[in-house]
Amino acid sequence: MTVAALYAYARRRGHSVYQRNMVHMSSLSVLLEDGSCVIGIDRRSMTEAQERTQLSHEIGHCETGSFYSRYTKVDSRQRHENRADKWAIRKLITEDDLDNAVAEGHTELWELAEHFGVTEDFMRKAVCLYTHGNVAAELYF
Repeated sequence: MTVAALYAYARRRGHSVYQRNMVHMSSLSVLLEDGSCVIGIDRRSMTEAQERTQLSHEIGHCETGSFYSRYTKVDSRQRHENRADKWAIRKLITEDDLDNAVAEGHTELWELAEHFGVTEDFMRKAVCLYTHGNVAAELYF
């Protein structure tokens, strides 16, 4: 799914996406009281792969309802982040597509990331999800 297709997907699902300059983060998603979701993204210094990865992750928060506040315990925050990551991975890279890419000779993480148009960190999580069933890349890489 291209960056443009992700923006279109967000619109179709009723998620508002605003491109704004942000100081402390590159993207965020917020659940409003009426149940709608708003996504903010700062594209100023992002590559296309970073934008694609960040936007799909934020849509993942909206689609899974995985939100938290600054008062939420750290372990609970990570659970919400993992849900958003898993949604984004499944949306951008299917297990079959990953298997096919490896069969075509894309065996290095950087090659896979480039092939799928995502960041290497995101690609590590995708490999972990389809290999180990989780996105705890720090345990395996």
